[in-house]
Amino acid sequence: MQIPDSAQHAPQTSVPNLARMRRQYEEEGLAESDLAADPVTQFSRWFAQAERAGLDEPNAMVLSTADAAGRPSSRTVLLKGYDRRGFVFFTNYGSRKGTELAANPHAALLFPWHPIQRQVTVTGRVERTGRDETAAYFRIRPHGSQLGAWASEQSSPVASREVLERRFAELESRYPEGEGVPVPPFWGGFRVVPQAVEFWQGRPNRLHDRLRYTAGPGGWTVERLCP
Repeated sequence: MQIPDSAQHAPQTSVPNLARMRRQYEEEGLAESDLAADPVTQFSRWFAQAERAGLDEPNAMVLSTADAAGRPSSRTVLLKGYDRRGFVFFTNYGSRKGTELAANPHAALLFPWHPIQRQVTVTGRVERTGRDETAAYFRIRPHGSQLGAWASEQSSPVASREVLERRFAELESRYPEGEGVPVPPFWGGFRVVPQAVEFWQGRPNRLHDRLRYTAGPGGWTVERLCP
């Protein structure tokens, strides 16, 4: 889309004073003795607390990937499963994240639970889920989301919103509610296999608690990081 010259030279609106934006974090701290033996169990504890706190979509996470040349990109996706094998999300394999993960199968996840002054970051290698696992999840998606997976050539340019809605309407007539929608062959899951998981708890004076699990031959080790 071409941006008109007039828009490029429009007067700038006032910018808030970001340097003065700050909040004192007053929650209780995170000690090594508080941690579970492994990061997945610890994540499960914190995730349950985020749910109880009423956070909007606590499974929303920022996924960062990089292409073969190391150029990064980030976007928000939804966590759809986790266990000791890793953290799972689903997408179009032809999307930007899909093609970047094919070229560079490593990723970082960030869970930004700001209302409870916590963050969790996960870094690790990435692998595709099996087709059985993908199909099992696809079957429980809402009917409209199943059709949307077929209608959207994710990350590709589209001429207009109308084109996208027309594709969806055609699929809706082909697969009405109650009819089984096949799993797109170009769509499926990725699992981030954690190599490091950091739990961040906000503390006063920016002296935050940061405890990181790192995978090694003998299991998980924990170290405290300076904030």
